Amino acid sequence: MKPKSILLFSIICLSLLSCASYKQKLVKVENGDFLVKKKEYSFIGANYWQGMNLGAPKSGNQQRLIRELDELQALGVTNLRILAASEADKEMKYAIHPALQTAPGVYNEDLWQGLDFLLSEMKKRNMKAVMVLGNFWTWSGGFTQYLKWSGAGEIPFPQDPEHSWQNFTDYSKQFYFNEKAQNMMYNHIEKVINRKNSITGKVYKKDPTIMAWQLANEPRGYDVPDAFVAWTKKTSAYIKSLDKYHLVCLGTEGNTSGTTAGTNVLRDNNDVNIDYITMHIWAQNWGWFKPTQGEAVFQEALKKVADYWADHVQVAKTLNKPIVLEEFGIARDGSSYQSTATTVWRDRFYTYLFEKVTNSVSTNGRVKGLNFWTYSGEGRPTRPGLFWRKEDTVIGDPPHELQGWYGVYNTDLTTVEVIKKNAKKLNTQID
Repeated sequence: MKPKSILLFSIICLSLLSCASYKQKLVKVENGDFLVKKKEYSFIGANYWQGMNLGAPKSGNQQRLIRELDELQALGVTNLRILAASEADKEMKYAIHPALQTAPGVYNEDLWQGLDFLLSEMKKRNMKAVMVLGNFWTWSGGFTQYLKWSGAGEIPFPQDPEHSWQNFTDYSKQFYFNEKAQNMMYNHIEKVINRKNSITGKVYKKDPTIMAWQLANEPRGYDVPDAFVAWTKKTSAYIKSLDKYHLVCLGTEGNTSGTTAGTNVLRDNNDVNIDYITMHIWAQNWGWFKPTQGEAVFQEALKKVADYWADHVQVAKTLNKPIVLEEFGIARDGSSYQSTATTVWRDRFYTYLFEKVTNSVSTNGRVKGLNFWTYSGEGRPTRPGLFWRKEDTVIGDPPHELQGWYGVYNTDLTTVEVIKKNAKKLNTQID
């Protein structure tokens, strides 16, 4: 064999070995289980959408990010649900600023580097990332910003007195019919999947730190379910065409608590390109319980949670897919937004759901992990009980919600203990 041929052969072999190595480290789904290196994978995780913003070298706070990742690691958190997309022009209200995408195809390199930094720091701690690619709600721009950029008109923000939530959802669901807006999102999906991390040198689609690509945060179909499902199927297939090895999930709540949201856990997840089921449980948002109502209402809420859980587990058995409980929370006692308020009801609600997940894993049930909503770490609301503004501290509560509502602080010692205790029972360690 000639020297040039030997060199080429060596390069090909090294490339194949590298490819095989990263594939072994990816999370896979087989027979209703998550597997890594042929071992079952389960986890205690957190929502930490602000990680990209904190990681930005110029506009963020990388030292705070490092401290909070260390705190999460000490708790046993091994999985983070994070933003891999945010869209906002200067007029976008109730959304995180700065945004990754400030106009169609126009990017903030500082935020790209923030996402690179976040993933590189997660890798050091053996954490896995669920990468959220869109949003039905305004807090990361999402569908509504793409619609505005496509010429659909001004966004009817429901937080403003002249608009209602009905006005907003009627606007946001137009996304399923707007090819121009969808193509803007597809352009971003292609860009993020093929991005090369400026720190690790890893192309995202070959990075085993990433567990899954998620279509969007809480997409809903409302009264256009056919258009909604057509979009989810088209988008999941598109992601798989770009990256056939990472997992893909929807990001939906499941069946939600009512009949008008236009989601159906069986119908929506019955797709060869959707690898696992996502489930959210919002007892307070759905009117089941709030921390001013007492024991009787709380017990009734837990019964509703148990029924909701059972419905979704049955679907998971039918589809032979695992479930992740990726959002749940309760406000602080007295429904207070003050960071000093106690968390007795939250701790009880967390304990109930954490134990349901750990019991599911120990009995080979369908629910294999959770991401609690949400970790604020050392961040505190600048103006408790009010909406976020650009000059405010970034915390776990997203900008379209009142600050101080659901975030878990590093000083919430009783809540932290619930997380830590259950993580010891459940987490799979990844080499």
